[in-house]
Amino acid sequence: MVESLEGKVALVTGAARRVGAAIARRLHAAGAKLVVHYRGAEAEAIALEAELNAARAASSIRVRQDLLEAGAPEALVAAAVRHFGRLDILVNNASSFYVTRLGTIEPRQWDDIVGSNLKAPLFLAQAAAPHLKESRGVIVNITDLHAERPLRKFVVYSIAKAGLSAMTRSLALELGPEVRVNAVAPGAIAWPEGGKLDHAERRRIVETTPLARIGAPEDIAQAVHFLCSAPFVSGAILAVDGGRSAFI
Repeated sequence: MVESLEGKVALVTGAARRVGAAIARRLHAAGAKLVVHYRGAEAEAIALEAELNAARAASSIRVRQDLLEAGAPEALVAAAVRHFGRLDILVNNASSFYVTRLGTIEPRQWDDIVGSNLKAPLFLAQAAAPHLKESRGVIVNITDLHAERPLRKFVVYSIAKAGLSAMTRSLALELGPEVRVNAVAPGAIAWPEGGKLDHAERRRIVETTPLARIGAPEDIAQAVHFLCSAPFVSGAILAVDGGRSAFI
């Protein structure tokens, strides 16, 4: 049974591809109108917007925004409210992910990874808060298994996701009772692009996952949909990792 989100408006960051696109499709299929945020994946964003509008006319817009630019989070929220007249759901999915070994970390890497994974979600939440309070809405952050169990060689990413988990709990206190704030903590969900994990590391991950496989973007989308629809859940971080967090 699919919980209806009819009449609600959802803003999903990094929505053009992979996990973000799966979340957008799932929430749209449940009845929500979608704001598809993207930065560089324009062709994919155009295609997704067209797909959603073909399924239900005038139900989706795409908005290009570099969330690291000053004022960008506020502008993105404003664009969503201006077009649809309300905002019910904010999904902070956009993320930078790459190796940062201790001893080689540069300030620009810190600014990029912490900026996309922690700073932008905070300022998006702040900008969205008045609208979400009015609609008694929800924020869902996409954090990571490695927020609690750091990933070797990914120092800055692990730190940023740990901050996002803390932010989830903090904002649940700050924005309640009107707004619920939760997070999904994925394990291995499709392999990263660009060879960021070699074959030996991929094999090790599968071997240390009780379900003995990686997940799919749709697994995260299903969890996000649940958190959008669960009226007595706030401040929760839901592991969707095949049981790996219980093992390691």
